[in-house]
Amino acid sequence: MIHERSNFFEEGQKKSSSHTLFQVVQFLSASMEKKEEPLKINKVGNSKWHGSVQAIVNAPIEKVWSIVSHSSRLHEWMPMVEKCTSVSGQEGIPGYVRLVSGLMFPQKDRGMSWIKERLILIDPLLHTYTFQMEESNIGLDGSLNSLKLIDYGDGTTLVDWKYDIDPANGMSKDNIIDYLGYLYKSCINRIEGALKASSKLEG
Repeated sequence: MIHERSNFFEEGQKKSSSHTLFQVVQFLSASMEKKEEPLKINKVGNSKWHGSVQAIVNAPIEKVWSIVSHSSRLHEWMPMVEKCTSVSGQEGIPGYVRLVSGLMFPQKDRGMSWIKERLILIDPLLHTYTFQMEESNIGLDGSLNSLKLIDYGDGTTLVDWKYDIDPANGMSKDNIIDYLGYLYKSCINRIEGALKASSKLEG
């Protein structure tokens, strides 16, 4: 429900009462296309840019964990992910590497984005994990994504998603933090529906 930066969407809400993920991708794509050169991010400084989003899912914590902690189910709750494959290691153990591809970020050639990320921390008892982007074609290498689930009572779960990226020349801090926040929030909002769809298939 909340994240660190909101100026971009507050501005947009003056023009429209709602946003779609497609509109946000269009916005970022238009921003990129204003540059003649392909997107090249030069890292500046050592302090990371921080953002976070939270939302409550109407499902028990163990059910939510069962879907968010398995790479093979990533596409069920991440609308922009088309494929996720294991590269090395064993899922659920730090050091595990996976390759995620889809339309997370617009590309100049309209091709798919891809991200190779490594699991650096996981605690099933605390329902939390952290992945680090090792390599990608979106320019956010080194970024950290941490997901934590909290039992919110009455069969509901609070999903807390924190992300940290290296500051970069040529990119607006507010725009990138807000874009990621919107992207990740849209993923959280799909969890409940994905669980219901899965239950119907199992039933």
